[in-house]
Amino acid sequence: MAELRATTPCAGLLPRRAGAMRLEEVDPGRITSLMPGPGQAGALDGALRAAHGVGWPDPGAAHIGDGAAVIWTGMDQAMLVGPAPDPALAEAAALTDQSDAWAVVELAGEDGPEALARLVPVDLRAHVFAEGATARTLLGHMSVSITRTGPERLRIMAFRSMAGTLVHELQTAMERVAARRGLETGAQDG
Repeated sequence: MAELRATTPCAGLLPRRAGAMRLEEVDPGRITSLMPGPGQAGALDGALRAAHGVGWPDPGAAHIGDGAAVIWTGMDQAMLVGPAPDPALAEAAALTDQSDAWAVVELAGEDGPEALARLVPVDLRAHVFAEGATARTLLGHMSVSITRTGPERLRIMAFRSMAGTLVHELQTAMERVAARRGLETGAQDG
């Protein structure tokens, strides 16, 4: 009988490095889709702040707190990332556990926005896309969510089924930027 083992979406694919950039898989914890009911955005904001210390985000924004983040993902939609949702949230919103549906990676290094410029139709340079900014966009042909989590850190969420393609596309872009700079390309960390 076959023995089944749980693996992460990017198991065996990451971490990777090229030049000064590093691509790593992130364990985001639980990922819960939040959709407030009609007229319930204010109540949901209050419940989020009381339970998780982060509020409902404006379009294109993410609220990143200690152990929890709420990331805008579309009109009247966001993702609570990190903890299991407090039961009080269900009074103001529809909640859906999406933890197994996403591959989450982080691209670190000052050349990250340049590598992503080859794949994404959004200007991700830090002076345009500040910490806490988020975008739902395309990376190549994949739908992704990209959030700036630090001065040189971009978190990318893609559908789990696209994890191999996501890593391949990002690694290729990273290697091309590093090669233009005359830096080492294509190293996989063990």
